[in-house]
Amino acid sequence: MTMPTDITDCFEETLKAVSNPVRRKILAQMKQPEENFPGQEHPYEFGVCAGKINDACGLSQSTVSAHLAVLQHAGLVTARRVGQWIFYKRNEPAIAVFLERLEQNL
Repeated sequence: MTMPTDITDCFEETLKAVSNPVRRKILAQMKQPEENFPGQEHPYEFGVCAGKINDACGLSQSTVSAHLAVLQHAGLVTARRVGQWIFYKRNEPAIAVFLERLEQNL
């Protein structure tokens, strides 16, 4: 499966991604990473460390990884590898486009 390059290319997929309450919770918590994922050793500008997201969700690492992969594939988050860590960050421009398209379609 290829990664979408533009949120407008995958509206239905993005809609499906946000239909899950765990994924919505992750996105909501990522709005304020310092508050919701405290104690991260790396700068929050990198995003939120996958381990911190795992801790906050209280689910298995594989389950959280699957949720993050869906969000990334839908274009709602970006991933950045730094050493052995992967950091996830909200893709605010893509989220804005999705919300605009959602409003137009309802």
